[in-house]
Amino acid sequence: MEVKLYNSLTNQIEVFKPICKNEVTCYVCGPTVYNYVHFGNMRPVVVFDVLRRLFTYLGYKVTFISNFTDIDDKIIAEAKKEGLSEKEIADKYIEAFEEDRIAIHSLKPTYQPRVVETMDKIIAFIDKMVKNDYAYVVDGDVYFRVTKIDDYGSLSNMKKEDLIAGARIEENSKKESPLDFALWKKTSEGIQFDSPWSKGRPGWHSECVVMINSIIPGGHIDIHGGGFDLKFPHHENEIAQSIAVNGHKIANIWMHNGFINIDNVKMSKSLGNVKQAKQMLNLYGGNVVRFIILNTHYRTPLNFTDELATNARKELEKIQQCYNKLAISLQLASKNLDGEVNKESIQTFLESLADDLNTPNAITELYRMVKEGNIELRNKEKNYDKINEIFNTLKEMFDLLGLEFYPTILDDQARELFELYEKARLDKDFQKSDEYRKALMERGLM
Repeated sequence: MEVKLYNSLTNQIEVFKPICKNEVTCYVCGPTVYNYVHFGNMRPVVVFDVLRRLFTYLGYKVTFISNFTDIDDKIIAEAKKEGLSEKEIADKYIEAFEEDRIAIHSLKPTYQPRVVETMDKIIAFIDKMVKNDYAYVVDGDVYFRVTKIDDYGSLSNMKKEDLIAGARIEENSKKESPLDFALWKKTSEGIQFDSPWSKGRPGWHSECVVMINSIIPGGHIDIHGGGFDLKFPHHENEIAQSIAVNGHKIANIWMHNGFINIDNVKMSKSLGNVKQAKQMLNLYGGNVVRFIILNTHYRTPLNFTDELATNARKELEKIQQCYNKLAISLQLASKNLDGEVNKESIQTFLESLADDLNTPNAITELYRMVKEGNIELRNKEKNYDKINEIFNTLKEMFDLLGLEFYPTILDDQARELFELYEKARLDKDFQKSDEYRKALMERGLM
């Protein structure tokens, strides 16, 4: 099956063609770990997890990389505030992020590199750029020479001359051009590392490109992903460095997800409307938050409201109820829960995901199967082969979307209750059937 993805670098939908046959390499920018991540940080976690699941399902070997930025001015400030070391702060919030990732049902990346662990390679990478005249040293700081990159701005669709004209002129700047960016910063505050230029730490833009290089030989990958806000300057500057050292633009396809707004307003500390992922996950649960994210196409802004969450919860309850009833129906008939899927429905579902990850359309097909399941359950003469097929089709769809539903497994007491209820119903003993029905409902079985 062809997978088509929107490439931010070319601004068009392209057929995915892997660098290595039957393999996919994907890198997604991870969080800077100075605090609990906000709700918006969960969108790439979910979006690219589904993309990974799709490629795996289609038979690709997927290498999925997502980093932790564990050196940053914000981490140093938070360490001072909490009276901890930078490492303790990073470890604390990495652990918190991992809890959020698990809670939202996203798979653990193949690799999760950290900046501190990659420091020697970052310094060596910067040194190559200095020696090749793509970077220059001023008073212990190192800057990238943007004028050396002819098509700088190609990812963000901005011309170099326009960027220079609009750049803020810094007083007493050491830079040759206002567009040049820091590769290494001399510092006496916070965590420092020895380098050929000074004691200091790297600039943010060098980290990801080096981490990719350190895991994938030559640093050339299939897909690079992240939030729309990273397009410029972060991803643009990654590309510039890769051109300088490796002679390519890192990834064949660049993918960017849209923002999450709250009640039609962008999340902002000044407005006090920033929602922590942990807060949202504790309040609504992983399935609800994930379902909300997947119900909007990844490139479209997502507007979160309490009403949206309420509706999502109701829809998921309907899906869970149908899934449970299918499972119960099969067990009461002493049928196996394992079985074949509806190939036509799965094909439609996969085609939606393969069409630039159109999760809303995939969910529409999931709804169709739920409706079909409910119709089949209402039939007096049940077709258990069909019920089994619908059950397993839903199970496969859940797995591809990363939604976690667990079918009810009947114990002996539950089976007995069902048998008593069915006997009372057939005997038209309505008082008894109502009692048994109530008992089954209290156990969430009806």
